[in-house]
Amino acid sequence: MNQPHIPLRELKKAKTRIALYEAAMSLIGDRVFREVMLDDICRMAEVSRVTYFNLFRKKEDLLLYFMRIWLTGRIIDIQEQQLRGFEAVRHLYRHIAEQSREKAGIMPSLIAFLSEMKMHPCMPELSQAEVQLLFPGHEELGAESPDMFALFERCMSEAAQDGTLKPGVPIPEAIQFLFMVFYGAFLTSQLYASDDIGSFYEAQLKLIEN
Repeated sequence: MNQPHIPLRELKKAKTRIALYEAAMSLIGDRVFREVMLDDICRMAEVSRVTYFNLFRKKEDLLLYFMRIWLTGRIIDIQEQQLRGFEAVRHLYRHIAEQSREKAGIMPSLIAFLSEMKMHPCMPELSQAEVQLLFPGHEELGAESPDMFALFERCMSEAAQDGTLKPGVPIPEAIQFLFMVFYGAFLTSQLYASDDIGSFYEAQLKLIEN
């Protein structure tokens, strides 16, 4: 399928936003995001602070940008692999565990930021150029703003249809439970100083799986 022509100016802007995001992810490692200096991010991406603030409102916007890209990637995985119900949820949680092994600081940083803001992620919009650069071959899904509530609702509806959702567990309560597990199981694994984050997710899922 032929891709629409994107003006060079928009392509350059998209590449700069992605470069800043990749620099931040490269720098975070085991640190929490607040310890990563904006000057270091800009230096690694070879971008000035003025340019940064023309593209993002504040440093923490990079955390939401990460969430947007990460969740969209998982939704694409789920569609490609034709996962449904609890298997789709497990795929999501499994990637949290894998991401944490590679960049231990990203999930605590995201949870802390959302807690401080008393919000669930409001996903940033991506330009057509960003979508093409980040999700080549999956532009249609890449352009859609990912909705974790809708994803969990679909998964639990499928689980109910397949008979894998424990009888007596209403779908709305199952969705709420999945959100608590998404954040809570990770934090619990940290309190226990465990590297086996996946086992904490699995233990919780079994409470509502038939």
